[in-house]
Amino acid sequence: MLSLPRLVVSAVRGGLGKTTFSLGIIGAWRKRGKRIAPFKKGPDFIDAGWLGAASGTACYNLDLFLMEEEQILRSFLRHSASFDGTVIEGNRGLYDGVDESGTYSTARLARMLRAPVILIVDCTKTTSTAAAVVLGCKQLDPDVQIGGVILNNVASNRQEKVIRQAIGRFAGIPIVGAVPRLKHGEFPERHMGLTPLQEHPDVQRAVESAVAVAEQFLDLDAIFDVAAGAPDLPGFDPDTQAPERAGSFSDRPVIGIIRDRAFQFYYPDNLEALEQHGATIRELNALTDRELPDIDCLYIGGGFPETQAAELAANASFCRSLRDRAEKGLPFYAECGGLIYLGRSLRMGERSYPMASVIPADFVLEQRPQAHGYTIVETGGGNPFFPIGTILRGHEFHYSHIVRIDGDLPMIYTMQRGRGIDGRSDGILFKNVVGTYTHVMATGTPQWAAGIVSAARTYRSSRKAGVA
Repeated sequence: MLSLPRLVVSAVRGGLGKTTFSLGIIGAWRKRGKRIAPFKKGPDFIDAGWLGAASGTACYNLDLFLMEEEQILRSFLRHSASFDGTVIEGNRGLYDGVDESGTYSTARLARMLRAPVILIVDCTKTTSTAAAVVLGCKQLDPDVQIGGVILNNVASNRQEKVIRQAIGRFAGIPIVGAVPRLKHGEFPERHMGLTPLQEHPDVQRAVESAVAVAEQFLDLDAIFDVAAGAPDLPGFDPDTQAPERAGSFSDRPVIGIIRDRAFQFYYPDNLEALEQHGATIRELNALTDRELPDIDCLYIGGGFPETQAAELAANASFCRSLRDRAEKGLPFYAECGGLIYLGRSLRMGERSYPMASVIPADFVLEQRPQAHGYTIVETGGGNPFFPIGTILRGHEFHYSHIVRIDGDLPMIYTMQRGRGIDGRSDGILFKNVVGTYTHVMATGTPQWAAGIVSAARTYRSSRKAGVA
């Protein structure tokens, strides 16, 4: 059995400061000498990046749709066993899921991990009704332990006193923090979340701001006591659970990933899985590199190419290198922002920017989401990565869509759930290039990493044989 202090930071709804308070708690405990493993419930890349910055270590996502229960438990235990505690940031409200039963909710994850919940309650224009909300959350699922409450947006000392007394009397749950309404200038938002930390002008200052809030308004000792009171979890030897790294260093195919201000959305699980299947990772920069190096496959994750569109377009030599290597058969796998970058152009309002022109398609960025949610795709056509009939689970969140494609390019994915490119399919195929709106998490879909590395090995072998 494993004794591990842990807690889930959740709220009665979205937009109540879960990320800011999670950052503050993690950073404050870190200042006190504790090593904290951060986790993010759900598929969100951006919050996970910030949590990793506060903790000084990688943040892993735990997603009930993308991962099986055993995969979640294994990932959680493997990535937290050597730490002093863990903080798991939930998403949306505690019981919010895809249906009225709260399927895939934060509450279900907390129950699975036997982790107590710190519940953030909005005190805007309310007093004793806050107790009814907390009591309802407590009684809706008695197996979900609510270990403490943070009062947020408190207007006055009198209001705080009444709410504290009401929650203590009717719900019997301790108050572990009371925070007045604060300005959130350190954490500007984009679309439905925070701005990526790679684009923030001063990440350290922003994290320190969250820590200052936690130190001033939260009872950090009481919160750690809640975490330390979590029951034991079944343990296992992490070394026996991780896939072995295959092959000698010289034999490993090299997979390039573009990682810069435009492309930042990479699950740590995905990069680790590629290495565990025998690949070597090489990071590239589409803004400053002049050409692709000697690699055997290119993986471009998601991000916000629209915020760096002018710089991406200006690096013409790198775009030429992408086109040249694609024509020569180099396997590319591009997700969302990477798909846009491989297109011919991106239009935003009245302006249009040339992209890499690997795929003959034009994109436009809209003001409203074009797709948002979980996806299930099935490989229905020949491609360099996956056998026909492969099922991949993922998610999509994009404001862009394709307005023109030249030629009759095949799509390798049939949508079982989600929109993809046209509501029916996803995964444009051009030579050995696949561009898709679906993001995949390798922990829940292990065949993804195996397919990427296999394509890289095939290309490497063909080059050695003088074919490519």
